[in-house]
Amino acid sequence: MGKGDVKTKRGKIANKTYGARRKRKIKKSTTIEEKLGTPRAK
Repeated sequence: MGKGDVKTKRGKIANKTYGARRKRKIKKSTTIEEKLGTPRAK
């Protein structure tokens, strides 16, 4: 159970992969309206 074990968080970090043990941070994408600064039409 260490760097070579793919099922552990330490193993995921060593292999530079993601999965159930190592979640990714989700980036909140900006919309076109936010970039232009115009209000959104409903």
